[in-house]
Amino acid sequence: MASRHADWMKQGRRDLAHGHHSLDAGDYEWACFAAQQGAEKAVKAVIEKAGGVAWGHSVTALLEALPESLQSGQRLLDAAKALDKHYIPARYPNSHPQGAPYEYYTRAEAECALENAAQVIDFCEGILAGPLSTDGASRSSGPDAG
Repeated sequence: MASRHADWMKQGRRDLAHGHHSLDAGDYEWACFAAQQGAEKAVKAVIEKAGGVAWGHSVTALLEALPESLQSGQRLLDAAKALDKHYIPARYPNSHPQGAPYEYYTRAEAECALENAAQVIDFCEGILAGPLSTDGASRSSGPDAG
Protein backbone atom coordinates (compact mmCIF):
# COMPACT_ATOMS: atom_id res chain seq x y z
CA MET A 1 0.00 0.00 0.00
CA ALA A 2 1.25 3.47 -0.89
CA SER A 3 2.14 5.89 1.88
CA ARG A 4 -0.42 8.60 2.51
CA HIS A 5 1.97 10.83 4.46
CA ALA A 6 1.75 13.63 1.88
CA ASP A 7 -2.05 13.64 2.22
CA TRP A 8 -1.78 13.90 6.01
CA MET A 9 0.63 16.84 5.67
CA LYS A 10 -1.51 18.65 3.08
CA GLN A 11 -4.55 18.36 5.33
CA GLY A 12 -2.53 19.52 8.33
CA ARG A 13 -1.51 22.65 6.44
CA ARG A 14 -5.10 23.19 5.32
CA ASP A 15 -6.33 22.85 8.92
CA LEU A 16 -3.80 25.51 9.93
CA ALA A 17 -5.11 27.79 7.16
CA HIS A 18 -8.65 27.15 8.41
CA GLY A 19 -7.48 28.19 11.86
CA HIS A 20 -6.30 31.52 10.46
CA HIS A 21 -9.65 32.03 8.72
CA SER A 22 -11.42 31.29 12.00
CA LEU A 23 -9.15 33.77 13.79
CA ASP A 24 -10.04 36.45 11.26
CA ALA A 25 -13.75 35.66 11.73
CA GLY A 26 -13.49 35.89 15.53
CA ASP A 27 -14.21 32.18 15.96
CA TYR A 28 -11.39 31.71 18.44
CA GLU A 29 -12.44 28.30 19.73
CA TRP A 30 -12.43 26.95 16.16
CA ALA A 31 -9.06 28.54 15.49
CA CYS A 32 -7.67 26.67 18.51
CA PHE A 33 -9.24 23.37 17.49
CA ALA A 34 -8.06 23.73 13.88
CA ALA A 35 -4.55 24.47 15.14
CA GLN A 36 -4.57 21.29 17.22
CA GLN A 37 -5.86 19.28 14.27
CA GLY A 38 -3.23 20.67 11.90
CA ALA A 39 -0.42 19.76 14.27
CA GLU A 40 -1.87 16.30 14.91
CA LYS A 41 -2.07 15.51 11.20
CA ALA A 42 1.45 16.77 10.54
CA VAL A 43 2.92 14.44 13.17
CA LYS A 44 0.84 11.59 11.79
CA ALA A 45 2.42 12.32 8.38
CA VAL A 46 5.88 11.79 9.86
CA ILE A 47 4.86 8.61 11.66
CA GLU A 48 3.36 7.18 8.49
CA LYS A 49 6.40 8.14 6.40
CA ALA A 50 8.58 6.37 8.99
CA GLY A 51 6.51 3.22 8.50
CA GLY A 52 4.51 3.46 11.69
CA VAL A 53 0.82 3.58 12.41
CA ALA A 54 -0.41 6.66 14.25
CA TRP A 55 -3.29 6.30 16.70
CA GLY A 56 -4.82 8.85 18.98
CA HIS A 57 -5.26 12.58 18.97
CA SER A 58 -2.67 13.87 21.43
CA VAL A 59 0.00 15.86 19.61
CA THR A 60 2.25 15.36 22.62
CA ALA A 61 1.86 11.58 22.64
CA LEU A 62 2.36 11.40 18.88
CA LEU A 63 5.58 13.42 19.08
CA GLU A 64 6.80 11.27 21.96
CA ALA A 65 6.03 8.14 19.89
CA LEU A 66 8.45 9.20 17.14
CA PRO A 67 11.61 7.12 16.88
CA GLU A 68 14.43 8.47 19.03
CA SER A 69 16.28 9.78 15.97
CA LEU A 70 13.27 11.99 15.17
CA GLN A 71 12.50 13.30 18.65
CA SER A 72 11.79 16.99 19.13
CA GLY A 73 13.02 19.24 21.89
CA GLN A 74 11.17 20.26 25.04
CA ARG A 75 10.02 23.57 23.56
CA LEU A 76 8.07 21.75 20.85
CA LEU A 77 6.63 19.29 23.38
CA ASP A 78 5.44 22.26 25.44
CA ALA A 79 3.74 23.69 22.32
CA ALA A 80 2.11 20.30 21.74
CA LYS A 81 0.85 20.18 25.34
CA ALA A 82 -0.74 23.59 24.91
CA LEU A 83 -2.42 22.44 21.69
CA ASP A 84 -3.76 19.27 23.28
CA LYS A 85 -5.74 21.39 25.74
CA HIS A 86 -7.94 22.56 22.84
CA TYR A 87 -8.97 19.14 21.53
CA ILE A 88 -12.15 18.78 23.61
CA PRO A 89 -12.88 22.09 25.43
CA ALA A 90 -12.99 24.08 22.19
CA ARG A 91 -15.97 22.02 21.02
CA TYR A 92 -18.02 20.71 23.94
CA PRO A 93 -20.05 22.82 26.38
CA ASN A 94 -19.86 20.18 29.09
CA SER A 95 -16.11 20.68 29.31
CA HIS A 96 -16.80 24.03 31.02
CA PRO A 97 -18.74 24.77 34.23
CA GLN A 98 -21.32 26.74 32.22
CA GLY A 99 -21.65 28.53 28.90
CA ALA A 100 -20.63 27.63 25.38
CA PRO A 101 -16.99 27.01 24.44
CA TYR A 102 -16.74 30.17 22.33
CA GLU A 103 -17.37 32.23 25.45
CA TYR A 104 -14.10 31.00 26.97
CA TYR A 105 -11.68 31.59 24.10
CA THR A 106 -9.76 34.77 23.33
CA ARG A 107 -7.94 36.12 20.32
CA ALA A 108 -4.62 35.85 22.18
CA GLU A 109 -5.23 32.15 22.86
CA ALA A 110 -6.09 31.54 19.22
CA GLU A 111 -2.98 33.37 18.04
CA CYS A 112 -0.83 31.34 20.43
CA ALA A 113 -2.42 28.07 19.29
CA LEU A 114 -1.82 28.92 15.65
CA GLU A 115 1.82 29.74 16.37
CA ASN A 116 2.27 26.50 18.29
CA ALA A 117 0.73 24.54 15.43
CA ALA A 118 2.97 26.28 12.90
CA GLN A 119 6.01 25.26 14.95
CA VAL A 120 4.92 21.61 15.01
CA ILE A 121 4.07 21.61 11.31
CA ASP A 122 7.37 23.26 10.38
CA PHE A 123 9.23 20.68 12.46
CA CYS A 124 7.43 17.85 10.69
CA GLU A 125 7.98 19.35 7.26
CA GLY A 126 11.67 19.66 8.09
CA ILE A 127 11.82 15.96 8.84
CA LEU A 128 9.90 15.03 5.70
CA ALA A 129 12.06 17.27 3.50
CA GLY A 130 15.22 15.27 4.20
CA PRO A 131 16.13 11.64 4.08
CA LEU A 132 14.05 9.92 6.69
CA SER A 133 16.03 7.65 8.93
CA THR A 134 14.62 6.04 12.02
CA ASP A 135 17.91 4.46 13.09
CA GLY A 136 19.69 7.68 13.99
CA ALA A 137 22.01 7.59 10.97
CA SER A 138 20.61 10.82 9.55
CA ARG A 139 18.00 13.26 10.67
CA SER A 140 16.52 16.40 9.26
CA SER A 141 16.50 19.12 11.85
CA GLY A 142 13.36 21.11 12.37
CA PRO A 143 13.17 24.50 14.07
CA ASP A 144 13.26 22.85 17.50
CA ALA A 145 15.91 20.19 17.03
CA GLY A 146 17.50 20.91 20.40
